[in-house]
Amino acid sequence: MEIIFATGNAHKVAEAQKALGNTITLIMPKELGITEDIPETGDTLEDNAKEKSLYLWEKLGRPCFADDTGLEVEALGGGPGVYTARYAGESKDPSANMDKLLAVLDEMERNGEEVHGRRARFRTVVAYTDAEGAVHTLEGILNGVIAKEKSGSEGFGYDPVFVPDGYEGKTLAEISMEEKNAISHRGKAMRALKEFLADAV
Repeated sequence: MEIIFATGNAHKVAEAQKALGNTITLIMPKELGITEDIPETGDTLEDNAKEKSLYLWEKLGRPCFADDTGLEVEALGGGPGVYTARYAGESKDPSANMDKLLAVLDEMERNGEEVHGRRARFRTVVAYTDAEGAVHTLEGILNGVIAKEKSGSEGFGYDPVFVPDGYEGKTLAEISMEEKNAISHRGKAMRALKEFLADAV
């Protein structure tokens, strides 16, 4: 089964493909000649995932899905949330985003503000649009804490500052892709999608 994945991020495609297995083949929009930025103007992760998925379905009329992931930090009231990718600006620079997050939490700690043990979670919402245009949403969550500094070279995004529960100080950027897929928010969301597709056949 072929499904179009609404992303231009090869890292995300590789992670998703491993989670979905070899019965599903993921296709990137650029492979079908769609090179423009796919709009994501929603106020929630769910809105963005649905908007991206439907955008491709309306162009191609084929099964497709999109995801949107947010880092939700307790001390920031669930932020940056839907603004995770552009937390430090529209350039969507992962390093700048992490630097800003660490600086904000450090400043809060210096000021004696409650940082809730630097508790945080990653949440991925997947919106799958089937061949008939019906949209189905699923999600995956990974709980953890924000580290004091960046560590590790694997993964992408905020991985170097996120320590998942049960990993004793190891960030997501310090574990293998196999380990990460087994516990990650995106891995959980992809497995939920895989189960949904198996049930839908």
